[in-house]
Parts: sequence; structure tokens; C-alpha cells
Amino acid sequence: MKVVLLQDVKSLGKKDDIVNVSDGYARNFLFPKKLAVEATVGKLNEISDKKSSLENKKKKELEKAKALAEKLNKIEILIKTKAGVNGKLFGSITAKDIADIIKQKHKIEVDKKKIVLDDAIKSLGTQEVEIKVYPEVTAKVKVTVAQE
Repeated sequence: MKVVLLQDVKSLGKKDDIVNVSDGYARNFLFPKKLAVEATVGKLNEISDKKSSLENKKKKELEKAKALAEKLNKIEILIKTKAGVNGKLFGSITAKDIADIIKQKHKIEVDKKKIVLDDAIKSLGTQEVEIKVYPEVTAKVKVTVAQE
């Protein structure tokens, strides 16, 4: 019997998967626990509609992410801060500082968790900082730290 899973079932499949199971397993276990429903034409159409709308949504999000990455790639940030004689900063520049400056000067909201810094910036100079906009889309922002 073909059934459509309503939830993830261990060793059987994920939600919205169409699987073939024995009649007894479906009637005695899956149906009473509301883990699955019979795979009717209407249910199959509903699932295909849901999958296509999800794909369209992901495509739109990807296009928005690529547009945002284009904007971010053009951004150059200048941060003026106090530094010692040898170019070491009194303190450091963190991902939060970079996100705040992008928001203030360019009106673009960037989550500080998406900014990739191996370690906080602790010296004067120019660095390229990577920002993960979407799972496969990244942007690079040029950050220049100058003495105040």
C-alpha cells in the first residue's frame, strides 16, 4: 500500500515522502498514530503543489541574496580608532562593530553571526571580510582600519 508520511518515521522516510508499506503496518501502526495517510490522487497533487511553491520561494530568496551580495561587494568601510605606535589597536574591531557600521552608513541589515572573522581585527590596515548572505552566496566587504 502506498502512503504519504505526515511526520518523519525512523527507518521509513521523511515528512511528505511517498513510501510503499504493507497493508497491516499502515492500518495498525501508521494510520492510528497519525504518522501517514493513504496516497490518494488528491493528496499526491497537494504534495506536488507544496513542493513547487517551496522551490519558487527558495528561488526568490536566492535572487534576493544575490542582489544583496552585489550591494555588499561594493561597500568599503572606514573605521577610525585609537592605536598604539606599532599599529596595534587599543581594543579590537568585532563582527558587531562591522554590522553596526554597515547598518548606519549603508542602511543594510546584516546579522553579526553571518560575518566571518577568524579573530577580531586588532591592527591597522585593510582587510576583506566575508559575509555569508545565503547558504551558497557570500559577499566580501573591504574594511579599512585607520588611526584616529
